[in-house]
Amino acid sequence: MSVNKDEVRKIIEAVGGQENIDTATHCVTRLRFVLHDDNKVDKKMLESIDVVKGSFANSGQFQVVIGQGLVDKVYKVLAEETGIQEVSKDDVKNAASKKMNPIQRAVKLLADIFIPLLPAIVTAGLLLGLNNVLTAPDLFGPDPLIVMYPQWADLAEVINIIASAAFAFLPALIGWSAVKRFGGSPLMGIVLGLVLVHPGLLSAYAYPAALEEGTVPTWNLFGLTVESIGYQGQVLPVLFAAYLYATIEKFLNKRVHDTIKLLVVAPVSLLVTGFAAFIVIGPLTFAVGSTITDGVIWVFNNFGWLGGLIYGGFYAILVITGMHHTFLPVDLQLISDQGGTFLWPILALSNIAQGSAAFAIFALTFFAKEKDEKLSGLASSSGISAWLGITEPAMFGVNLRYRFPFISALIGSAIGGILLGSNFVLANSIGIGGIPGIISIQSSFWAVFGIGMAIVIVVPFTLTLLYGLLVKKGKLD
Repeated sequence: MSVNKDEVRKIIEAVGGQENIDTATHCVTRLRFVLHDDNKVDKKMLESIDVVKGSFANSGQFQVVIGQGLVDKVYKVLAEETGIQEVSKDDVKNAASKKMNPIQRAVKLLADIFIPLLPAIVTAGLLLGLNNVLTAPDLFGPDPLIVMYPQWADLAEVINIIASAAFAFLPALIGWSAVKRFGGSPLMGIVLGLVLVHPGLLSAYAYPAALEEGTVPTWNLFGLTVESIGYQGQVLPVLFAAYLYATIEKFLNKRVHDTIKLLVVAPVSLLVTGFAAFIVIGPLTFAVGSTITDGVIWVFNNFGWLGGLIYGGFYAILVITGMHHTFLPVDLQLISDQGGTFLWPILALSNIAQGSAAFAIFALTFFAKEKDEKLSGLASSSGISAWLGITEPAMFGVNLRYRFPFISALIGSAIGGILLGSNFVLANSIGIGGIPGIISIQSSFWAVFGIGMAIVIVVPFTLTLLYGLLVKKGKLD
């Protein structure tokens, strides 16, 4: 599909003109601007442009949804028209961070660390789902498939080993991403994470039983008795250790002569950080992390319906603010502590709800006196995208534009959240949101999750359609 240069010029004009653009880049589907003044954006004009499928502001950036493949061509023309130099997404994020408050910066920090890990975590979740199909009882009969077909047992074991690797060495993944984000050597971040899960240490999973039996191994370090335990599946210990490592490494890099850097910087940084991790950072953050997860679990154990109502009803709002990234570490910690997360299933339902509301807008376009072909195409395609776990086109391109579809989706997601929270539905891992998310759900909860899916398909669609027909009378303006 070719790009109309006049439409690109209109985009530039709608965002306030060339003089209002600080920096710009693009991702898979969106143009990403850092603007001098977001108030100069003419959203009505912007969203009337055929090539534009929606727009929104988030984390100091103004983003214009174009679509996969086409966005590359639009950005090329935009660069030609404005003379801006192509910059990386990191450069745009750094420019955008100057416009953020401290809370937004903290959320961005977590996002920068954990989002790069999602491909590994999602892959692990999908493979664990496949392993579930092979090993779960009462799925295709009273016995698991590996009992009905013993020749598949070894296949299931290999799949389980491949799938669980990301969680077994989670601190190494976090160490890589965190040290990189803090400005240190990513490779040493991996080493730091592996130090914290060394097989010579008592596994964090075996720690509670060893503590109860009084058999926790200890070291005598500088006169201090330090427990010799690992931090498998833990998030906070490696995060804080990574920050300390990167800080020491950067300090030494500025002061150690180039001829001996290899012999001094990394060894000293790792040694100091390692001792600090085992003596101070690990025990303190392990306790903090356990307290946080225990608190979240307590709420869902005692008031599951309330937790599901709140998380299901407000998750999409968290996405708008970017605050949803703060729950990624919580999901990972829950998976480590109890073998599954009850937050991710509710997230999956929230994605489906947004898609259902978008499909209702698609249906409403057929009742309009003059059918809006652009809106019809956007609503249908973004609905499919949301059902597959990508909600941005549906949320920002359709539902938020008309408000009532977004509210209908929140209501449906809240009802679904009540059901899942009341039944403590667990996912094996963070997986793909939307309808494929059922693969990540523990097989014993598939029936309940299926009912939840039906709720978030029917309720948002029905509410949006009825409101559009009875109140808006089919007028989408």
